[in-house]
Amino acid sequence: MPSPPGGFEVPLWRALTVFRLASLAYVCVLAVRDADRYAHPYAVGALILLMIAWTGATAVGYARPAWRRWPLLLADLGVVMAIVLATPWVVGRTALAHGVPTLGVAWMAGPVLAWAVSGGRRRGTVAALLVAGADLATRERIGQSSFTGVILMLLAGVVVGHVARLAVSAEERLQRAVELEAATRERERLARDIHDSVLQVLALVQRRGADLPGEAGELARLAGEQEVALRALIAGAGPAAASLPDGGEAVDLRTLLGRYASAAVALSAPATPVPLPRRVAAELAAATGAALDNVGRHAGGRAWVLIEDEGTTVTVSIRDEGPGIPDGRLDEAAAQGRLGVTQSIRGRVVDVGGTVRIVSAPEAGTEIELSVPR
Repeated sequence: MPSPPGGFEVPLWRALTVFRLASLAYVCVLAVRDADRYAHPYAVGALILLMIAWTGATAVGYARPAWRRWPLLLADLGVVMAIVLATPWVVGRTALAHGVPTLGVAWMAGPVLAWAVSGGRRRGTVAALLVAGADLATRERIGQSSFTGVILMLLAGVVVGHVARLAVSAEERLQRAVELEAATRERERLARDIHDSVLQVLALVQRRGADLPGEAGELARLAGEQEVALRALIAGAGPAAASLPDGGEAVDLRTLLGRYASAAVALSAPATPVPLPRRVAAELAAATGAALDNVGRHAGGRAWVLIEDEGTTVTVSIRDEGPGIPDGRLDEAAAQGRLGVTQSIRGRVVDVGGTVRIVSAPEAGTEIELSVPR
């Protein structure tokens, strides 16, 4: 079953709660140990109570996905930075100069990890820099140990943010895989049902009526074409418009030309995708469709479409067994205003930088080659 939204991030949020509780316990231990060295021990106690309350509030807040938003994230960062900035007054600069640790210690890394889990490396880095800047502002002297703490906090923000983004990416991929598996199973179930009913009926009509004259024969031919198209749809080569990726820059030409395959049109294509820019693929497919329309009107019979991927160029060949095109017929048609070949075929291909070659001879059929550069 699909994982719930944010399911892969749940362990990270729970780990964050455990970290904050453990770091809070460490702060309490240090506070008890250094109580007699603080400048304002009662203020330190009040801040520790605030830290306990805030740790509980964040544990409850971050446990709810709807609350993992900017209001809580900003409040978390603000509270921690305020406690860190209060350290020089409540602890005392003299005590800090003699090695007493700051009040936040490891606990102040809590919002850094929260920002990293919620937004990745960049957000974690921003929070780490802000908290580290507040910590450095509380010190009169900045030494190597101070920068070590800053580096460790930055590393925590970057690493945890990276892991969080990997978790989100893994969850999205798993969701897509589950949806694809469900769609495949449904398609297989529909294919079985269709095969047992519709396809068998269409095949029967095509066989029984193939030799009948008049409209009966035409209906048989149409039934055969629909059987081929339906089989292609079941196999996953459905209409091109339904298969196009909305935001993709390249389109598989096989998918666009697959809609022309039928009992009268045989399509041969490479086993691997033939990617082309969306506009180029669309124009090439439209020109192929126009050529097949001409075959249906003037040549009748069958047609063959071949897709060739030659690396730098892609060529689509349309061949028929019709009577051919007499010499000068295309120029005569253009002069009469019939621009099917000139505009619908040649014009489309030339507009995308391609070339068109037409080879025809009387009673020997016609072959049209549409080539476009990749």
